[in-house]
Amino acid sequence: MERTLVQIALFGLLLALVTTLPNKDDWDIYSFHINSTVTSRYATTVITSRVANRMDESKEIEFHVRIPKNAFISKFKMLIDGQEYDGVVKAKEQAQQQYTEAVSRGQSAGIVSSVGRTLEEFKTSVTVAAHKKVTFELTYEELLKRKLGKYELQIHARPMQPVKDFKVDVYIHEKASIDFIKVKGGLSTKALANAITKTHADKQAWVHFYPTEDQQKTCDSCGDQGMNGDLVIVYDVNRDTSLGDIKRSAGYFVHHFAPSSLPRIPKNVVFVIDQSGSMYGRKIQQTRIALIHILNDLAEDDFFGLFTFDSSIFHWKRELVQANKENLDSAKKFAQDIETRGATDINRAVLEGARMLNAHPREGSASILILLTDGDPTTGVTNLETIQSNVRGVIADKFPLYCLGFGFDVNFEFLEKMSLQNNGAARRIYEDSDADLQLKGFYEEVATPLLTDVTMIYAGATNLTQTNFSQYYNGSEIVVAGQITDNDIETFSPQVVAISRNTSMVFSDTNTGESTGTVSDSHIQRVWAYLTVKQLLEKELQFSGPEKENVKKEALELSLKYSFVTPLTSMVVTKPLGENTEVLYKPKEGATPQAQQPPAGSVQLHGYGAFPALFADFNDYDDLVDDPIFRVESTAVLQEELISDKSTAAHPGFDSLSTVVAHGKVQETATTVPLIHRFLLKTETRSLPLCFDVTGDVRLKLLHHPNRELSVNGELDSVAYGGFKRIVIHFKADLHIEVDTQRITVREGQTMTQHTGQDLITAGSLTVIRRDKEIDVAAGDTRMVILIHKRGDKEFIWPVLRQKPSDNNISGILALKPAVYEEMHHTPSTKLKIKDQEIDVTRSNAVDYSIVSALTLDCWFMSAESALQRRLDDFIVTQL
Repeated sequence: MERTLVQIALFGLLLALVTTLPNKDDWDIYSFHINSTVTSRYATTVITSRVANRMDESKEIEFHVRIPKNAFISKFKMLIDGQEYDGVVKAKEQAQQQYTEAVSRGQSAGIVSSVGRTLEEFKTSVTVAAHKKVTFELTYEELLKRKLGKYELQIHARPMQPVKDFKVDVYIHEKASIDFIKVKGGLSTKALANAITKTHADKQAWVHFYPTEDQQKTCDSCGDQGMNGDLVIVYDVNRDTSLGDIKRSAGYFVHHFAPSSLPRIPKNVVFVIDQSGSMYGRKIQQTRIALIHILNDLAEDDFFGLFTFDSSIFHWKRELVQANKENLDSAKKFAQDIETRGATDINRAVLEGARMLNAHPREGSASILILLTDGDPTTGVTNLETIQSNVRGVIADKFPLYCLGFGFDVNFEFLEKMSLQNNGAARRIYEDSDADLQLKGFYEEVATPLLTDVTMIYAGATNLTQTNFSQYYNGSEIVVAGQITDNDIETFSPQVVAISRNTSMVFSDTNTGESTGTVSDSHIQRVWAYLTVKQLLEKELQFSGPEKENVKKEALELSLKYSFVTPLTSMVVTKPLGENTEVLYKPKEGATPQAQQPPAGSVQLHGYGAFPALFADFNDYDDLVDDPIFRVESTAVLQEELISDKSTAAHPGFDSLSTVVAHGKVQETATTVPLIHRFLLKTETRSLPLCFDVTGDVRLKLLHHPNRELSVNGELDSVAYGGFKRIVIHFKADLHIEVDTQRITVREGQTMTQHTGQDLITAGSLTVIRRDKEIDVAAGDTRMVILIHKRGDKEFIWPVLRQKPSDNNISGILALKPAVYEEMHHTPSTKLKIKDQEIDVTRSNAVDYSIVSALTLDCWFMSAESALQRRLDDFIVTQL
């Protein structure tokens, strides 16, 4: 018997049908090529997978890859038996209509990409006849962004099995000439290093990665399923203090501006640090470490301010001071002593940071405001639009605001909009062992201002991308693209005006750039389209009303014209007659689109929902929140019968069979069985979570905290695909709050009030804030968020424990500790060892509703008693 600790990455992919994975021994990926061409920092990558069905019967064959999240998919096709099937980019509404029609014919739901730190997932499948072959080809495009003096091209290799003909070919062509090129990433070390060849010749560079089948099995990121890791090509181009690098072709131009050898500008920087209770634990520890490192990097001619906030402001000093040794030592002591407590008043904190910068005007310097927070505003001004308006008014375009969102509890769209409105940017900091390095890495990107008030001027050009930039930082790059009016090179004249310290500088050049000729006529045009769409999507986030609709319309038209899969478009993946129609969506940062719902009357089996308990680290997977998750979704499950395909296993927990499931289609042939609720319990490592079923309409003890006189119970909905119908919170002896999807009812003594709006409710020391799709509940050092989800026309609620009480004397479902187990490999079954007990398990999945946008996780299915390691009755209550 082989015994190993489980180390499996979780992938958040929404699947509308509960299906078994194909047996990959039945088909052979005999060729897998990744070809990437980079010209003037614009990368076009093509992934081609050729697969053969070696069996004597038809098999479902997968194509499953990861791509950079900054990229746009622009082409997908399948070649089967001489017939080509192309993916078609359509407006999202039009694609949704086609999808709905497909579902009504009994076909499966659309495919969805999942979001990680830097990658998104693309997955599709097709049925291939016996001894036939299929070729999958996916193309995506991205403009490489310069950070810290280098560009990085990330290529993820995960073919799902060792491949005889595996190749990665990268070709880079830069007219400015290549300064250096390196290869890094998990696939460039140890056993695989010998599989890489690199050639650099002035303006061109080639990287080839051709690992053998043996090498694909023996490296650190390899196994029986082949490689699973990144190859990262790092390079930079030669540059000087001139106007920069301008390329033009067929009436379009792209300008890369990154002057070097400029004197650094002293900066004024204020750090605004959230110390509210939800930052407790590793978050605040890593923040302390990062702050101390950042303070060490300040130059003596920099001035800085630092304060923390919860519902109040805690100043180190009320004004900016010089970054001399005495002040830095004092500030580091302040940072080291930061403790968590209280609520989150973001409005007051950002306004105070802006006040400090406004009170310290310094000629020849650059000002920067940096906010770090992990949650939503919960006290003071809590209306998001009011906060954004207040911040915009006090900053008044005088300096940029950078917002760092720590983890997945934060409303990232709120931070992103507020940053963009104030000439800055938002960055998610992932709850991970390297969070302090992420914080420090971000600061390094903005640590050295070289220019301020940068204005890019192009006489004889139109339809320009962004041309005004508040600051230019060392190691970064400004990129502008546009159309040359009437393609008249004679009248085209670029110029850059900016401030360096106290001096106004003009960058110009009589040479307006080299024409790339007719070979790459479409290349520069696509760079312009890519950049324009990206910036229009940012504007769409900032604007409202008719202005918002106008930029959205323009972004949609360009996305359709250039076949970009963006948040406004979808790719309809067409297949042979009788196969499932799938729809690929481009997710936003930090979100995965909700599972699409079947029309009334259709029959489908879904994954299952979730709610989390805040307890331990979720160490490394960047798609998910840093908490173990215990979750449930109730559904009236149809009994199922599996027909001739013996590779399909029965869903665990279904005893009688009467629904036909074949090739992803479900046909109703019988009646329903009792209501089934599925629960899922996360682990504290990357291993698969556990899941189990509960039968019947039950009331659950969610949280019991006797020392605080706090208890929370929830009643499950009896509707198919439902969640919690209502949740009741008992606090002290005479305060009771009932929450459902429509209202919040407060009973305090003999007084009862009902609330349906988005107002702040205060009852004793308990506060409740209702927003559009969530209710935030805080009681002392305990904070819970109740999310409102919708499936079809039915709404349900899910509780999420965001802040664990400091007192460990708590019980209930939300208080469960993360699962710990070992995986025992047996043939043909799998067992898990939990506390010296070996338990039979079956692989299944469930949908996680602990965040606003759902993710589907694989899990190990077992009995409730085995997963809980106690009786289920311990969590059932007779009354709410």
